[in-house]
Amino acid sequence: MKITDVRAIQPVAENSPPDWRTTMGQILVAVDTDGGVTGYGVGGGGAAGVHVVNTVLRDLLLGRNPESVEDLWREMYFSTLPFGCKGLAIMAISGVDLALWDIRGRVAGEPVAVLLGGNIGDSIPVYVTVWDTISAAQVAEFGAFKLHVKRIESDEDLRSIGELVDASRRTAGPDAKLMVDAWMQWDLPTTLAVIRMIEQYDVTWIEEPLPVDDLAGYETLVGQSKIPIAGGEHEFTAAGFRPLIERRLHQVLQPDVCWCGGMTQLVEIYRMASAAGLQVCPHRGAEVWALHAIAALDQNPLAESGRPWMTWVGGQSSIEQGSVTLSDAPGFGIVIDETSLPV
Repeated sequence: MKITDVRAIQPVAENSPPDWRTTMGQILVAVDTDGGVTGYGVGGGGAAGVHVVNTVLRDLLLGRNPESVEDLWREMYFSTLPFGCKGLAIMAISGVDLALWDIRGRVAGEPVAVLLGGNIGDSIPVYVTVWDTISAAQVAEFGAFKLHVKRIESDEDLRSIGELVDASRRTAGPDAKLMVDAWMQWDLPTTLAVIRMIEQYDVTWIEEPLPVDDLAGYETLVGQSKIPIAGGEHEFTAAGFRPLIERRLHQVLQPDVCWCGGMTQLVEIYRMASAAGLQVCPHRGAEVWALHAIAALDQNPLAESGRPWMTWVGGQSSIEQGSVTLSDAPGFGIVIDETSLPV
């Protein structure tokens, strides 16, 4: 079997958010073969990611055997090193890698999770990311919640976060998991102040409180925090995760399979984390691509709710009563209607 074409576009649905999540966001990659099998993956990087796929990566992959996935990943990585061992180039590679894994599963007639050594049929609990306050409807469905909080610029902002966590714990109940996501907007003193304020509320983790490259800050933070620290959503490749793991800068690692280098890299990150005794909880894990890895590789699975605006991806498992179950469809099990994509 040989690759006959590699194609990327950026579908943009009407409800896609009007910010970087769209302009630099999801791209759809299709890899066609002479065996009549097409694999689909989703990467990132917007128009720039599309350009990388349709030029450098396409030229590299035409005529190659699509089932040599790991070898092709290494070649794609080295081919893009001159302009990006992190960021947009890796986000583009992610989509191609996922499409190749989709082909691998479709050819084998097995879900990717089975190829990874897992089983299909077990329900996986899902946590929902909350951008305002937890609603009664969310409490009725989910048992885990992540609060997306704002930048702290005053004592009033600090108090408001404490009040939000307090109210959220009372709303969610004593048994629910409760997490906080600062999205890289705090510094070390601020983070420590927040921790002192909210540690009484049994918070499961604080996510990305510091900028991604503040490794010294994270080293100090994990030594002083009574709340586990999570991060890695904005890190790239297993090589990028290595210092986080070796220095134990996060207790919970959160690679995004559509950004970090695809399934090939997510599997390696899981392997490294397992050897170090650290938890992996992929970003947007309820989306079908990461969900296959969670189902196969995670002893204590927990999946984050995904992007609701990506309605053009058919075949994804729906979240029912706070959990999601993979189908037994081969590959990633997704269905793409290329004639009706919102581009």
